[in-house]
Amino acid sequence: MNIQLQIMIAITVIIAMIILILMVKKKYLELRYALVWFVMGIGVLVLGTFPRWIFWLSDVMGIADPVNMLFFVGFCFSLAVIFTLTIAVSRMSKRIKDLAQGIALLQSKSAGESENK
Repeated sequence: MNIQLQIMIAITVIIAMIILILMVKKKYLELRYALVWFVMGIGVLVLGTFPRWIFWLSDVMGIADPVNMLFFVGFCFSLAVIFTLTIAVSRMSKRIKDLAQGIALLQSKSAGESENK
């Protein structure tokens, strides 16, 4: 990997991390979800800066081709993000159901009081 490509990767990752910081600061993105992307960005930055580590990691993991190792790690990262988002959606769904039921109870209680007057 030549130095120009390493510089491009580093600049791209740094810009993406700045955008993440701004999104967290403006409350467009929660910190707990941004942390996963920060970790991934740091990983890409390290592997882009030291490309020989990719070969070393693929040897340690027993994967013949470093590109296959990168695809495997990307796939695992995607599964982790999907699992995390599935948990968040499930929690939000339960909270929405509980809130809707609470509002319905309050409305029925309010309607019952107005009929009694």
